[in-house]
Amino acid sequence: MSHIIYTHDTPTALSDILSQIAPDHIFTLSDSNTSHLCLPLIADAKALEEAEHIRIEAGDTAKSLFTLSMVWEALCNGRATRRSALVCVGGGMVTDLGGFAAATFKRGIAHINIPTTLLSMVDAAVGGKTGINFEGFKNEIGAFADSRAVIIDTNFLRTQDAENIRSGYAEMLKHSLLNGEDMWRRHLRFPLATPDYDELSVLVRQSIEVKQAIVTEDPCEKGIRKALNLGHTIGHALESHYMNVGHPVLHGKAVAWGLVAELYLAVKKCAFPQEKLRHTVTFIFEHYGKPDIQCSQYDSLVELMQHDKKNTDSRINFTLLSDVGQICLDQYATKEEIEEALDFLREG
Repeated sequence: MSHIIYTHDTPTALSDILSQIAPDHIFTLSDSNTSHLCLPLIADAKALEEAEHIRIEAGDTAKSLFTLSMVWEALCNGRATRRSALVCVGGGMVTDLGGFAAATFKRGIAHINIPTTLLSMVDAAVGGKTGINFEGFKNEIGAFADSRAVIIDTNFLRTQDAENIRSGYAEMLKHSLLNGEDMWRRHLRFPLATPDYDELSVLVRQSIEVKQAIVTEDPCEKGIRKALNLGHTIGHALESHYMNVGHPVLHGKAVAWGLVAELYLAVKKCAFPQEKLRHTVTFIFEHYGKPDIQCSQYDSLVELMQHDKKNTDSRINFTLLSDVGQICLDQYATKEEIEEALDFLREG
């Protein structure tokens, strides 16, 4: 399990970790956004004085085999060994791809995650899942590979635009639905349009603790960790659909839409309270809008869902809720039920 460090002094925290690992070579990985917005914020870390910097393109379309091979090539050219370390500085794409590159290069080198987006802090950088997209499917190729440490510094959130803050917040809302009513109500009250960063820092830590507790109990997703897929079966299909048609949306936006549709299924299949559905859906539609999908696209969306890694015997597997904090794993829905949920998502 990754060691999680909460700090507002990332350079010192990073130097301390690297001194413990004592790598022979240090590499940083950042994308075209974080290389100039975030990497300078840790540039005075003494441990990075002789680091080699690897830069990749930004955006989820860069989470590919081509980009992965570029990182492997840079590690090779930089004479990385099994005693080297990769510091991943960026959002979920960087930590996912960088973690997978580290897990596979020379059968595994150390990596440290410095998530710089809200989404990567509460989701991608914690839990050991790494990977890339492949053949139009989200996270199709990957591995479980814990980082040596995750440095959480919410000062990075001040570099984020409103759209990326909303994206990360969708995962936090998911964690609150899994956790309990007090946390869920607090998340629905949060002024997402004009965020209070001090309060957001508190919510970030609570959200990470919810995920960390689940991952600690079930690191390889054999049981309760499947709860973290709430909103993701339909959300990932929507995200893949928009990527395939050339109009990608942020992961959290797709997850927010997935929460709407899957909570509708929860009402139908697990008696989730309709009033709580309505409160949650109202918040999501206010801040994330509705997807522009047509009935004619349902078949392709369902086909994308059939590639979900949680499925068994060709049945589409969902995590649903019977109430806030009451988790129902391994729920299955028919094509007709899924289409009804998509109708609800489109029409509200």
